[in-house]
Amino acid sequence: MAEILRFFNWTYVSTVASEGDYGETGIEAFEHEARARNICIATSEKVGRSMNKKTFEGVIRALMQKPNAKVVVLFTKIEDARELLAAAQRINASFLWVASDGWGALESVVSGSEQVAEGAITIELAAYPIQQFTVYFRNLNPYNNSRNPWFREFWEYKFQCSFHTQDCGQNSLKAVKFEQESKIMFVVNAVYAMAHAIHNMHHSLCPNTTKLCDSMKPVNGKKFYRDFILNVNFDAPFRPADTKSVVRFDSYGDGIGRYNIFNFQKVNSRYKYEKVGYWAEGLTLNTSLIPWAKSSVPVSQCSDPCKRNEMKSVQPRDVCCWICIPCQPFEYLHDEFTCMDCGLGYWPNESLNGCYELPQEYIRWKDVWAIGPVTISCLGFISTLFVFGVFIKNNNTPIVKASGRELSYILLTGVLMCYGMTFIFIAKPSTEVCTLRRLGLGTSFAVCYSALLTKTNRIARIFSGVKEGVQRPRFISPTSQVVICFALISCQLVIVIIWLLVEKPGTGKETPPEKRFVVTLKCNNKDSNMLISLTYNVLLIVLCTVYAFKTRKCPENFNEAKFIGFTMYTTCIIWLAFLPIFSVTSSDYRVQTTTMCISISLSGSVVLGCLFTPKLHIILFQPQKNVASHRVATSRFSVTAAGSACSQGSASQYVPTVCNGREVVDSTTSSL
Repeated sequence: MAEILRFFNWTYVSTVASEGDYGETGIEAFEHEARARNICIATSEKVGRSMNKKTFEGVIRALMQKPNAKVVVLFTKIEDARELLAAAQRINASFLWVASDGWGALESVVSGSEQVAEGAITIELAAYPIQQFTVYFRNLNPYNNSRNPWFREFWEYKFQCSFHTQDCGQNSLKAVKFEQESKIMFVVNAVYAMAHAIHNMHHSLCPNTTKLCDSMKPVNGKKFYRDFILNVNFDAPFRPADTKSVVRFDSYGDGIGRYNIFNFQKVNSRYKYEKVGYWAEGLTLNTSLIPWAKSSVPVSQCSDPCKRNEMKSVQPRDVCCWICIPCQPFEYLHDEFTCMDCGLGYWPNESLNGCYELPQEYIRWKDVWAIGPVTISCLGFISTLFVFGVFIKNNNTPIVKASGRELSYILLTGVLMCYGMTFIFIAKPSTEVCTLRRLGLGTSFAVCYSALLTKTNRIARIFSGVKEGVQRPRFISPTSQVVICFALISCQLVIVIIWLLVEKPGTGKETPPEKRFVVTLKCNNKDSNMLISLTYNVLLIVLCTVYAFKTRKCPENFNEAKFIGFTMYTTCIIWLAFLPIFSVTSSDYRVQTTTMCISISLSGSVVLGCLFTPKLHIILFQPQKNVASHRVATSRFSVTAAGSACSQGSASQYVPTVCNGREVVDSTTSSL
């Protein structure tokens, strides 16, 4: 019965048992088997010996209190099953019955209640009639069956006669309808089992003899049961030729059960029992013979099955009733009762029984986010290399020498580094790439602005000396300027090295809580630390801007200061926009990276365009101005033209000189 319920996935049922050994023992065994198959009992009812119609109706109403338990298991006697069906018929209750052999395939049980019994699955012991017993029984009469003291009473009841008033012997069992009880076969098998056990015991205790022997003493009942009865194994007697039946017992002393399974159904306006399967140490069912199984199997469950992405939330000791709780999108079903988090960087697979690693996202060279910055950087690279080439080719011309060749080359190197940072920031993050990002970002800016600061500081000191009439300022020689520039750059290198030691470079996976299906491969440094590392560059920019502002009133001929000032003002605007944009776009690594790359390239482009384009224009298109033309005489408050060639000023007063390129050039370095 439990296997039938499991076959149809009926996991929530009610039970009714008759009081007494048959019903109570049977339903107890059923409940044990049901629990082993995770089948829950909604309610258990009993019917007693002295119940009337009202009390049977009360049992039916109790069953109706559990509407989800549409299947009711009956382990009742014949009369109790009949009364239950009648009560269900009266109050119009509908259940699917699964009944024991107490109901079996008896017509008397369903008579008058066929409608409510329709669809029931009943069980009956698999038995076959014994023809020899039929012949034997029908030949019995009160005169040849004297060993049965109740047979004469049976005879009188059967033929409605009395041996005291009339002769009942003239009646015969051959003349009346006879239907052999289905359990006769089991009685015969039981008798033969006892005979085989006694025979085996005699053979064991008295070998080689057919008589009793001296060694055959009274045998202990437990020993006889354990050693002989439980070990019998023989073919059942009187079985039909096409029937296979072996009599034996299991370790609990129960015979091997064989049952026929019937379905009570309506065929052509007529109700009948249809055999739909059997059980012989295993269930066999032919569902094509069951009408309701062809269309839709009735559901008898406390809770509906959960969906593929839902887990069951059950109460302790209750495996049949649950609440379905959806798993989170990032969770998989560890079992039917537990959702487990896949963890950052992982996502549930399609079947939700495990997780797979999410692909890592980073900017690729073919992405739109990379094409723009890389294009700008490549154009900047080409332009910077072109300027480099022009300056090297015209290395000894006055305008190149007047520009401060060493600082110009350092400045162009810094511009190349700025353009090169785009390729490092677009490259796939790795420990090496992350190290270069930290090292290159601040250093490239430091190279540019250290050179510019050295230039502006030199110009400011030169003209400050001219106005005050002092001697030639110190540390304005090319060597001194290069040393000062590298000293300023080394400060940034120290800051970066400390940062690398404190926060080891490497990569990490970043998954935003609101987008757990997105895994971004990033360098493990914090944005705040990167901004802190640029603090020194901000200081250089501020100082450059201050010196550029201080030298804004230099005479017209000494106008490199004006170009530097324009460069620094533009740079300040770029940085004032870059820093907040960098912080705001931290939620999208693509926007942030693209913004940073463009800002770095733009900073280099400002330096290249504002400082070197005027010089390049003179070298390429106005070479007649690329000559030393005159000397200026200076007073305390003005600078005027004083000669036709660049020459040394008076020894008592420091005088800077100029050329047609309008660049400041120290008279001591004009020959370089």
